[in-house]
Amino acid sequence: MQKGKINVQTENIFPIIKKFLYSEHEIFLRELISNAVDATRKLQTLASLGEFKGETGDLTIEVSLDTKTKTLVISDKGIGMTTEEIDKYINQIAFSSAEDFIKKYKGKAADEQNGLIGHFGLGFYSSFMVSKQVEIISKSYKKGPGSKAVRWVCDGSPEYAMDDHDRKERGTEVILHLADDSLEFNDEHKILDLLKKYCKFLPVPIRFGNEKRWEDAEGETDKDGKPVRREVEFPRIINNINPLWKQKPADLKDEDYKKFYRELYPYTFEEPLFQIHLNVDYPFNLTGILYFPKVKKYVDMQKNKIQLYCNQVYVTDSVEGIVPDFLTLLHGVIDSPDIPLNVSRSYLQSDSNVKKISNHITKKVADKLEDLFKNSREDFEKKWDDIRVFIEYGIVTEQDFYERAKKFCLLKNTEGNYFTLDEYQKKVEAVQTDKDKQLIYLYTTQQEEQHAYIGAARERGYDVLLMDGPLDNHFVNALESRLEKTHFKRVDAEVTEKLIPKEEALPSKLSTEEQDSLKPLFEDVAGKDKYHVQFEALSETDLPVMITQPEFMRRMKDMAALGGGMNYWGEMPESLNLVINSNHPAIGQLLQVESAEEKTGRIRQLTDLALLSQNMLRGEELTKFISRSIELLK
Repeated sequence: MQKGKINVQTENIFPIIKKFLYSEHEIFLRELISNAVDATRKLQTLASLGEFKGETGDLTIEVSLDTKTKTLVISDKGIGMTTEEIDKYINQIAFSSAEDFIKKYKGKAADEQNGLIGHFGLGFYSSFMVSKQVEIISKSYKKGPGSKAVRWVCDGSPEYAMDDHDRKERGTEVILHLADDSLEFNDEHKILDLLKKYCKFLPVPIRFGNEKRWEDAEGETDKDGKPVRREVEFPRIINNINPLWKQKPADLKDEDYKKFYRELYPYTFEEPLFQIHLNVDYPFNLTGILYFPKVKKYVDMQKNKIQLYCNQVYVTDSVEGIVPDFLTLLHGVIDSPDIPLNVSRSYLQSDSNVKKISNHITKKVADKLEDLFKNSREDFEKKWDDIRVFIEYGIVTEQDFYERAKKFCLLKNTEGNYFTLDEYQKKVEAVQTDKDKQLIYLYTTQQEEQHAYIGAARERGYDVLLMDGPLDNHFVNALESRLEKTHFKRVDAEVTEKLIPKEEALPSKLSTEEQDSLKPLFEDVAGKDKYHVQFEALSETDLPVMITQPEFMRRMKDMAALGGGMNYWGEMPESLNLVINSNHPAIGQLLQVESAEEKTGRIRQLTDLALLSQNMLRGEELTKFISRSIELLK
């Protein structure tokens, strides 16, 4: 039997790192600047512990691009490296200096250590994805033997060269000689965009060239006495080192949150409704700010508005898993070093902490909404049309959220009044005689088009809810499954007398024989294959002919149209009823008309009026109806 160790050589692993470690090559800039930030934070830690006694000075990280020589340089004034440290941390792949540093100073200067970004030791090698040659020039903060500056150079093969350098300043400079297939990064605008994307909230100032601003020239005025304005160059600092989510909520005002929202989304013109400031340090570390945007009916279903950071380094805007699905429509920032990322810090990995953090975010959102409702219901109702989609989405998808949300979830009726779920149940119970068996909640999805049906319900003392949101079809189903003895019916699902059953039904003025004589005539005009013709004894004030669509069939077809996995329902023909009011005078008069042509004409007119009331009369049939109506007026 032979035993031994598998030999993993750099010749084998280097191409894999270069090609497959990072899905997006642009991440190299984030990784190199993160390393520079780490080196700077380490120096600050050592200074706070008294192990570095010199002046830290200006710690700004410099990024520069020479488009002529095609070189990109990242330079810091951090702790630097000795020859031995470069040999340890650069020449031995995946030996993380950040991990080593944390072990050495465990328990000391905790805040600074927690801010260290690197934990994998692979970030530096991302530079070879875009470079044909990489140089490191570094000088350690340490004094004495072995503290001379060192230059390391490598062309992306396992071969490297290392020798002394005459650099005098403390810190590290990484020089990338861009490869011919990566010249997209030899562009100032491209580098600036990447810096703003990945580094705009890093905790150390980052400079990339200069920017020009117009300013008043001190002491200079024009002939009208107005200050003379001159164009002045300033260092372009691309990041905010103290973002709002790192600050204490007690120190912030509402305007501070609005200003930060504009910083996050400079091209969004509407202000958010309100925000939730996350600030947790046990049992996991989590900070962030989540904003409720204005969405109204036409909700922006994009789920890439929340930015995930790890120690102020941008990671991704795909936060599914860490943020409950119904809250991915929110805007804002989440920052946590405890969220498990893959080795390239590009996406989430499953972990027990993820579920805990997700549950905590749900709880904080529910707490905020409940507080808003309790403290100012009037203001909450004004915001309802904008926030209802989030709450309805949560109720549909999260049972735990529903248990909290049922206290502040509102139902709105066609008169613009709002009710909690409990309040509306009592309102319905007060007018329905058969409440012990089942409560019927009437609703409309199109208030204008279903106006006649709404009016008929109101005349009988019934209330009608307005359910015209993008998720209301699912929301209605969710409420039916969670509210006892409750069923929702759209006002045009049946005639009003059948929507809410009563003990006593109205008698019909037409006999069964008279109804049977008229039924074939309506079937011929409307189309027997399209409509199920039926007679109902209704009030004389109700319409003579109405179109209804059974609740179940309509709801299933709506679900199919929304992609509910019920395609076979979407392929089924429409199920529509043509309901004839046997108590309306216009129907009774049909029996007196002797001319078959006139009788058919009247039936067609009555049927078209029913179609018109449901916005179902279009094209040629609508044109014929108009012409026929004009002739009747003559």
